[in-house]
Amino acid sequence: MTPTPFVFARPPQTRLSARSLSQVFAPLALALTLLAALFALSGPALAQPGAAPAAEAAKVTFDLGDSAWMLVSSALVLLMTPGLAFFYGGLVRGKNVLNTIMMSYGAMAILGILWVLFGYSLAFGGGGDGIHNFIGGTEYFFFNGVGYANKYVEAHTIPHMLFAIFQGMFFIITPALISGSLVERMKFSTFFIYMALWGLLVYCPVAHWVWGGGWIGDMGVMDFAGGAVVHVNAGFAALAACLVLKPRKGYNKRPMLPHSLPLCLLGVGLLWFGWFGFNGGSALSANGLGVLAFTNTQIGAAAAMLMWMILDQITRKEMTALGAGTGAVAGLVGITPACGFVSPMGALFVGAITSGVCYFMAQLRAKGPVDDSLDAFAVHGVGGFTGAVLTGVFSIGILATDKTNTLALPGLLEGGTKVFINQIIGTGAVAIYSFAMSAVICLVLKAVMGLRASDEAEERGLDLALHGEEAYASESSG
Repeated sequence: MTPTPFVFARPPQTRLSARSLSQVFAPLALALTLLAALFALSGPALAQPGAAPAAEAAKVTFDLGDSAWMLVSSALVLLMTPGLAFFYGGLVRGKNVLNTIMMSYGAMAILGILWVLFGYSLAFGGGGDGIHNFIGGTEYFFFNGVGYANKYVEAHTIPHMLFAIFQGMFFIITPALISGSLVERMKFSTFFIYMALWGLLVYCPVAHWVWGGGWIGDMGVMDFAGGAVVHVNAGFAALAACLVLKPRKGYNKRPMLPHSLPLCLLGVGLLWFGWFGFNGGSALSANGLGVLAFTNTQIGAAAAMLMWMILDQITRKEMTALGAGTGAVAGLVGITPACGFVSPMGALFVGAITSGVCYFMAQLRAKGPVDDSLDAFAVHGVGGFTGAVLTGVFSIGILATDKTNTLALPGLLEGGTKVFINQIIGTGAVAIYSFAMSAVICLVLKAVMGLRASDEAEERGLDLALHGEEAYASESSG
């Protein structure tokens, strides 16, 4: 029967009690109250955040080409979150597709606001001395001082506000990645709060460690666009969360097949397209480094996709659409930390090797008891870690010598043994911190508001049970 568009049909048994409503909204009400108090105390300082006096603003110059590229890159990175929603949405059963998509769209809402209020300052404020080796400061709370006529650092050629909003797009997508391990069984309200807490307590400190003047950056650990900050961070958080949440009902006992591979592949295409802004934009300029990162992104993704297809052919005697899409994403994950530090041939090896590692990790996961439902850990956690380590192997020192990337260090192939070891130490620290903090956050939320949807809701489908909607409504439900 041909599906009809969205039909609203809220089942009577999902009526919320007063107690459950209070559990969901009490934390939000408290947060809003605190925000109102902070706004009141902040006074005129927030009237024109980041505005510079006319005489001072006249001295600040920006490169219009760089600014234009970074505006486009910011939009491309944001586009990746709907792309992720479609990618994940196509991989779940049809009764849970809206819930899965909303996990990513919800991130655009709550995290988009938290970044402006607190997140940016915690990640990029405070400099890098003393306590600020580990966490940013408060000077940019509410985007205070983040203007369109000043710079974050003097070396930048773009406005401070543009740098901040570009980084905010990373903050949005990273917690959304975690949802791939939790689909089809977690309460949406709890996941909403989880994203907010994890973003502020985990993403922001880690971003500061690596990019904001913190201790990992001081070690010389190379992470061009988020191998550790985004993918390892999200992947290991996803592993901890799915261990606390436990598997879906019937996992490994009955088929749980993707309901729409075309939707999944649409998501892959949007992710691949957006990733050019994710990686290429991390050069913060439309220069040679941006071109290198852009080019390496394409090469790494293509090599990984091809590798996965070949492995499929060898092991399954067929090349699958799902495998091709997953391989492309694995390559994009692996090349993310390396794209501004390796040559194009290095990118080819990074993509191919990362794909092979993720392929065998996904095969191992499928046979085990851990319900990493959509392989968020197997692809993002393992792929991000592999890419970070390979950055320490294939990084080329010539990029620093010719001033293309002054942060590039000679990798293991050029004798950089210490560089290689530091890549493992820094990335390992991120993995351990994220895993531990994610487990703690989940255990606290489990005690306060519960993690899992009811057995009845899980069986019926979370679209109807938690949202009162169906993605593909049958004629009988009208």
